[in-house]
Amino acid sequence: MTIRRLIILSGLALTAFGANLGEASGACGQEYRVVCKTVYEEREVTCYRIEQETVCEQRQVVRRVPVWETEARERRYTVLKPVRETCEREERYCVQRPVWETVVRDCSYDQVRTVSETCEREERYSVQRPVWETSCREERYCVQRPVWETAERQVSRTVMRPVTTCRTVLQDQGCWGTQCVAVPGVVSPPRLAWLPSTEVIDPQTGQALIQRGGLSWARYQAPTQQVAQRVWRPNVVAQQVTETQCVPQQVVERVPYQVCRMVNEEQVRKVPVQTCRMVTEEHVRKVPYTVCRQVTERIERKVPVRVCRMITEERVRKVPYTVCRMVSEERVEPYEVRVCRYECREETIEVPRTVCKRVPVTYTYRVPKTVTVRVPCDPCTPCCDSCG
Repeated sequence: MTIRRLIILSGLALTAFGANLGEASGACGQEYRVVCKTVYEEREVTCYRIEQETVCEQRQVVRRVPVWETEARERRYTVLKPVRETCEREERYCVQRPVWETVVRDCSYDQVRTVSETCEREERYSVQRPVWETSCREERYCVQRPVWETAERQVSRTVMRPVTTCRTVLQDQGCWGTQCVAVPGVVSPPRLAWLPSTEVIDPQTGQALIQRGGLSWARYQAPTQQVAQRVWRPNVVAQQVTETQCVPQQVVERVPYQVCRMVNEEQVRKVPVQTCRMVTEEHVRKVPYTVCRQVTERIERKVPVRVCRMITEERVRKVPYTVCRMVSEERVEPYEVRVCRYECREETIEVPRTVCKRVPVTYTYRVPKTVTVRVPCDPCTPCCDSCG
């Protein structure tokens, strides 16, 4: 793309040069003038483009297919059936019966009443009154005056310049393949089954114990299945790729800058100061106060009160109760079991494979070309200002 731009720019420059030459050649006394024109020629270039195509291959695969069948079985078990019987027994208990009586209670109380009296007393207190006085004092202070100076410093900046390099790129041109994978069987939900006696280890003492057989909840796992799975087979190919990168370079420049320096100056000013002086004065005031006196009075009060007294009595009642007796009974329960067996079947599968091929591509581009033409001058038209 850069070479094409340079060719177009060179053609434009030659066109401008030819136009100036033609104008210069049209002097007085000449019959022809030279004119330069730009003509574009079309050229064809053939390149090759890589295209990828997927081809499917047929392969024979043997698979194990599960076949489920239903089988009828019988389960015998013993059931304890409860038989209930009703009987009666005598129960003696004590009852508390309430008896209410009226009694007069003395609720007399003392009442304290407050009697208030008002008196007055004299109170002397001191008051501080402020007196303000004005005076002047000298105050010296420093003022910083700015002084500007010009200096130079070196500034480094980074410039990005293009650099063309070649690097190796690894491209994966692999394909898909088939691989057999073992899939574990499905674990069934817990169900009640007969377990034989086994030898176990006590976690506390570490001794070997024998666990008796019996009914227990257990899980069963189906057998492992072989399943065909698609696997990617890599094929890494190294290719050279041209790339242009911008490389930073350090450039040092001298830049002028201004520095501000502060100069200290001492100045004197007079500041008015106000001084406050407190003057003590004595005042007298009358303060009223209240005195409270307690007076005790006796108030008589009689209150009738009902008193409850409990009397114990013994009573007899008959209580029915139920006796439960368990009777053993044997039962038979039919149930169905699904049994799985595996059959080998041969199947044909398609495996995709990638095939690369080069396809020719033709495209046309235009190249500028400068052509010089002699054009006769018109005698009626002046060639330049001097002819007029």
